[in-house]
Amino acid sequence: IQSNSGAFAAIRSDGRVVTFGDADSGGDSCQVEDELRDVEEIQASHAAFAAIRRDQTVVTWGHAGCGGDSREVRELLKGVQKIQSTRKAFAALLADGTVVS
Repeated sequence: IQSNSGAFAAIRSDGRVVTFGDADSGGDSCQVEDELRDVEEIQASHAAFAAIRRDQTVVTWGHAGCGGDSREVRELLKGVQKIQSTRKAFAALLADGTVVS
């Protein structure tokens, strides 16, 4: 389970994610619900979440200004090994050693 300033996100035993709390902080994940499967890790920023899936891709949701919208770099988020967060962003370490933020 991970938390941020207003929401929680937890990985269920089946790899799906349950979220609750303030919708703007990622407590409402309905827009990415279909993508939140086979999740292995979740990280939190101040008001967003990022999840690494088993296929080493990433799903983000929550406040866009805190990293909740990764559409601009989505095609680069493959082979993700680790995610770290700051207050307002995420950085992903890829298998080839590059970092995407």
